[in-house]
Amino acid sequence: FERRVPECAIVIFGANGDLTKRKLLPALYRLAHDRQLPESFAIIGNSRTQMSDDAFRERMCDSVKQFSEDTEFDPALWDRFSRNIHYTAGDMNDPALYAALAKTIEATGQRNVLFYLSTQPSYYEIVVDQLAKAGLNRAEQGWRRIIVEKPFGHDLDPMGTDAQPPLPGAAAHAHGVDGDARAT
Repeated sequence: FERRVPECAIVIFGANGDLTKRKLLPALYRLAHDRQLPESFAIIGNSRTQMSDDAFRERMCDSVKQFSEDTEFDPALWDRFSRNIHYTAGDMNDPALYAALAKTIEATGQRNVLFYLSTQPSYYEIVVDQLAKAGLNRAEQGWRRIIVEKPFGHDLDPMGTDAQPPLPGAAAHAHGVDGDARAT
């Protein structure tokens, strides 16, 4: 039984961090290697560091080569996979970042968007509020989802016990680096 990831764009906040380099990009590359990602799948990285799409792709290529555990690096596959990797620099507090992300998402042609918060917990509320203010929390067609990366050493409920899902109508998940996922 094969299950493919649905066509979507994944926006990774904190994309220049260790988790993205060691876990996220190698895992996405592995899905591409195993033919479980559609060719139109898009990855949009974000951090404050200014760099081009090509510079981000180069960093991620180095990470995939270094940290892919069970997947041999295939240059032809990387070439196809990396065409769908984009980068948008910006501060998570700045509304201009979300306008730029909206344009990048639109350019990918994806209706479904997964927002992955690989950030410090102090940014969760900021990002969720900014996504809503920019209208990125809703889609006329398709869906919006958010994943909150939960680091070790913190309360499993960083948004409070009475927190509502951060994107109305969207699923929210806290996901620990140990692979433990819990719906919030």
